[in-house]
Amino acid sequence: MSQRIKVIIADDHPVILFGATQALNKFPEVDVVGQARQSTELIQLLQKTPCDVLVTDLAMPGGSYGDGMPLLGYIGRQFPRVKLVVLTMLENPALLKRLREVGVMSIINKADDMNHIGWAIQHVMRGQEYLGPSVHGALESMGLGANGQQRSVILSKRELEVVRLFVSGMTITEIAAQLRRSIKTISTQKNTAMRKLGIERDSELFQYAQSNGLMNLSAYSGDGTLDQPVPNP
Repeated sequence: MSQRIKVIIADDHPVILFGATQALNKFPEVDVVGQARQSTELIQLLQKTPCDVLVTDLAMPGGSYGDGMPLLGYIGRQFPRVKLVVLTMLENPALLKRLREVGVMSIINKADDMNHIGWAIQHVMRGQEYLGPSVHGALESMGLGANGQQRSVILSKRELEVVRLFVSGMTITEIAAQLRRSIKTISTQKNTAMRKLGIERDSELFQYAQSNGLMNLSAYSGDGTLDQPVPNP
């Protein structure tokens, strides 16, 4: 390839930044032109530095542009020519589907060999999707196939409200008291929502909520689906 691929890497963990940069140094056609650890640094870097591919963490707290889906949506609108490679530890089907909807062509699990980042960059520069082996394996195990096709995940109005209150810091007991429902009912609604989302642990629910704007959710439609992604200010 005659022209080098300009890449920016964004992650709030220094070890990931270092590991990804070292891995990309093995690819002669790739030139890492910048690093960022939160969204303010990232957007400023994108504004002043020509970039072909952005390799970015999904959950990257801090900065005035937020993180997760709202940040990816903003980047897609403001820098439409920049191709995206997302790094994540999450593998639930709803999240993978949402990533595709905002134009992400490649998803790599941080637990996979860092060389997959370089191979992902090569693929997205050719307009091809690339999934790391852990992500691909997760899709296959869910019966979704590599294209991630699945039925839409729809939470009921009450399930969505329980999730929103839970990730805001309330306990099941406190939610039950506020909504005037039994603890058993609230616990069942929370567990049902997690099962629909393909999530098994509370930590994954918090990460999913952050990535999808549920931390700041103020409105939802009558059937429980989000009217639209709610970006951070």
